[in-house]
Amino acid sequence: MTHPGTLILIMAVAVLAPLLAHGARRWARIPLVIFEIVLGILIGPDVLGWAQHDEVIDTLSELGLSMLIFLAGYEIEFAAIRGDILRRSVWAWLVSLALGLTVALALTGMDLAKSVVIGTALTSTALGTVLPILRDSGDLRGRFGTVMMAFGAVGEFGPIIAMAVLLSGRDPGVSTVVLAAFALITAAAIYWALRPHPPWFAQIIRTTLHTSGQFAVRFVMLLLVAMLALSHVFGLDVLLGAFAAGLLTRLVFQGAAPDSAEQVLGKVEAMGFGFLVPLFFIVTGINFDLASLLDGGRALLLLPVFLLLFLVVRGLPAYALAPRDLNPSDRRALTLYSSTCLPLVVAITTIGLDEGVLQKGEAAALVGAAMVSVLVFPLLALRVRAKAGETTISDRTAPESEAW
Repeated sequence: MTHPGTLILIMAVAVLAPLLAHGARRWARIPLVIFEIVLGILIGPDVLGWAQHDEVIDTLSELGLSMLIFLAGYEIEFAAIRGDILRRSVWAWLVSLALGLTVALALTGMDLAKSVVIGTALTSTALGTVLPILRDSGDLRGRFGTVMMAFGAVGEFGPIIAMAVLLSGRDPGVSTVVLAAFALITAAAIYWALRPHPPWFAQIIRTTLHTSGQFAVRFVMLLLVAMLALSHVFGLDVLLGAFAAGLLTRLVFQGAAPDSAEQVLGKVEAMGFGFLVPLFFIVTGINFDLASLLDGGRALLLLPVFLLLFLVVRGLPAYALAPRDLNPSDRRALTLYSSTCLPLVVAITTIGLDEGVLQKGEAAALVGAAMVSVLVFPLLALRVRAKAGETTISDRTAPESEAW
């Protein structure tokens, strides 16, 4: 490790962030990820300059992103999001993709390569980022949580598929064939996961769950690494493998060891949210090109434009195609949560920079707008839901008060 002090600094920030989030609760419920990103920017090269780039830290950050997408995939409950909800969420994303590509073509002066990068980035939903916020606020339960999971899952999975087809550097037809081959292998793995497993499998999970053996956790990591490797072999983005690994892992444990599934998830979440995921967000802040954003006037002007486009391109289709039984406040909250993005925007802009399609200022504006979306949209969604809850309570108590 070239700069061990940077890793110590990152972990110190990871410890400080929840303390700040807890202390801020007396004024507002600010998502933890906000503090992680902002503190990362603060210690980064463009502000204090304390943190240094390191290959080991960058690798750990990529693992953190993979773990974030893995956990998002694990949370998907097929039984809950199938049918009308799934159809609506898929159509909402397809409308977002068409709208995003159209807007990007107009914004870039019909530059197709750049439009594909920007248009795809505008369609993403940071389900992995939003999930902890939903879980902590209690919004993950109930009808709203089910709808949000469906729209968020498609908003996470759809751009990954688009990246594999449109941003792989291969002919779209070849990319589609490769993607179909990956899907076929994944489907075979899912078929295996759904088959009855021998009794010893559940037995060894239970007996090693609280020992140094930790068979279940090691098995989870094997599935994750195997799917990441499969993605790499097929020349696909590893995030596709991470998402597929999450789906596969849930099916395995819900079928083979349902009594232990929650405990296993708790251990994996502890590893993810306790180390790898915060490291990803802090490193995202450290790597953020603040100088390019502030040096060029155009890049700074693009930031609010992209932020508005996240709402228009991703949020409005979600609002329009949300299930009809959602009340207006839940629709507004769904719009804001669906428009929250960051991890895939970072991945997509990185591809755009590597291929020379995006300029540094444009990439910084996109990532900066995505950061602001994480900073602002969940807070607004929480406030919308909270205000609606207060209104509902007051409406219910009003007749009793009048009667009294």
